[in-house]
Amino acid sequence: MLSKARLLALLPFLKWARLVTRDSLRADFIAGLTGAVIVLPQGVAFATIAGLPPEYGLYTAMVTPIIAALFGSSFHLVSGPTTAISIVVFSAISHHAQPGTPEFLSLALTLTFLAGVYQFAFGLARLGSLVNFVSHTVVIGFTAGAAILIATSQMKHILGIAIPKGESFLHTWFDVFSEAGNINPYLVVIALVTLITAIYAKKLSRRIPNLLVGMIVGSVVALLMAPYTDTIKLVGEIPAHLPPLSSPVFSLGTIRTLAPEAFAVALLGLIEAVSISRAVATKSNQRINANQEFIGQGLSNVVGSFFSSYAGSGSFTRSGINFEAGARTPMSAIFAAIVLVFIVMLIAPLTAYLPIASMGGVILLVAYNLIDFHHIGETLKVSKSETATLLTTFFATLFLELEFAIYLGVLLSLVFFLAKTSTPYIPALSMDRPVGEPNRKLINVENAPVRQCPQLKIIRIDMSVYFGSINHIQNRIARIVEGEQIVHILVVGSGINFIDLAGAEALISEARQLRKQGGGLYFVGLKSSVYEFAAKSHMVRDIGHDHFFDSKTEAVRHIFWRLNRDVCRNCSARIFKECPRPPADEGVAA
Repeated sequence: MLSKARLLALLPFLKWARLVTRDSLRADFIAGLTGAVIVLPQGVAFATIAGLPPEYGLYTAMVTPIIAALFGSSFHLVSGPTTAISIVVFSAISHHAQPGTPEFLSLALTLTFLAGVYQFAFGLARLGSLVNFVSHTVVIGFTAGAAILIATSQMKHILGIAIPKGESFLHTWFDVFSEAGNINPYLVVIALVTLITAIYAKKLSRRIPNLLVGMIVGSVVALLMAPYTDTIKLVGEIPAHLPPLSSPVFSLGTIRTLAPEAFAVALLGLIEAVSISRAVATKSNQRINANQEFIGQGLSNVVGSFFSSYAGSGSFTRSGINFEAGARTPMSAIFAAIVLVFIVMLIAPLTAYLPIASMGGVILLVAYNLIDFHHIGETLKVSKSETATLLTTFFATLFLELEFAIYLGVLLSLVFFLAKTSTPYIPALSMDRPVGEPNRKLINVENAPVRQCPQLKIIRIDMSVYFGSINHIQNRIARIVEGEQIVHILVVGSGINFIDLAGAEALISEARQLRKQGGGLYFVGLKSSVYEFAAKSHMVRDIGHDHFFDSKTEAVRHIFWRLNRDVCRNCSARIFKECPRPPADEGVAA
């Protein structure tokens, strides 16, 4: 029989099922109803961005949230089609097939399946913590670039200008300016009316489905203009039925072709989902299990690929509104999907009157909302490294392949992280008060003009000792030995999180060099896990058990007797209790 812990791991929804009550169901249904109304225009818009028929965005909003809610960890995360994922899907598949063709659809489903498999595998391998090493700046830079690309892609629908498919960002805008004289004023008016109506509706109330209202008004304007022009193209009627069964392509050649793009989709989806769920969790005081979230997102995409759904992830807008609407459990996301089914059944025929120009106006607003102006401004002001990551990802998104832009941003983020951890802060320490005064402690010598012992250097390493940081640490020790002529060095290890084999070998080497010069390398206050590794790796044995201490008092007392007595007698610092007393006429040294 399965143990309770294993059963909960396989069926995580059992953890929150006991929280479901009549009151919670009522609150979750209201939140779900709100979410369904919001996702209706979004699903249509996002599918358009992905180069898929509009109904595929709605299918994704019906299937993906249910699976992600059942197998994820967040109570408020709502998954489904998103803008960033949609544009990556379009970029990845448009290289291999013409958008809108059956081949394009089958490749999109295959891409979704592969991305889900990657995500599911990452979750099983317990790699959820890897998201912590990817700066959120990567997502901000990518989505800002994607927003501009999305807006660019809608110019042909809004302006009525013939732009060849597959045009690059720069070429598209060159075509716009060169064909400015052929702009269709009817389409521009429809798009602007839709855009302005949606903006104004949101200002009136956040609860109003502003995108839906904008689409309705845009459709009415198009009907009024129809007698005067035949250039207004419509989206067409969406099938009013449940998501039909589908099947990805499992040929080895197709999988080999799409595997790199699928990895980019999987990575972006995981970063989105985990960062959004954590952002909402800070308000709801819930703990997020990143590994479980990986599994939930992976299963939602794998299952969705067999029900005509393309790749989805967590939606910041829908998740935030879900929380604000009073959702208590993941049932709200399930209710949103179910309610959407009924809404589509009722109003699907009405999409036959929706003009493509109106959809373009909605997509422009969606693209604008993608740009996080606040965080971009803060990043540009505060951090040079984060600014470099932001701008690199942003421009790579505009001018390079989208998948490569994601990889480049993530890689640059990791490079800056490794650069930071490879140069740990190593301050020198000394006693803050003279001998005899109470509550004495070690402080950073940079923060106060305190005396230091000329024979014993006390330093603190404020990060991990691993293969990337050992060169910096060894250079610091070399400067102490060569520049200050001190060969007794005490390392306060309270800030060391871990030591790897390369770090242990480097410290052993430094200890041997100091011992040859009559000194030694000593450690105090190592964390229990760090000391256990030091003992297991023979670092304690090779450096010497008598060089490791639990308290600073004990460390100083033992090291003091190894110092040069002649130097001690003529020293004026006298910062330790063990130091010789000064002659009576000198008084007590400070």
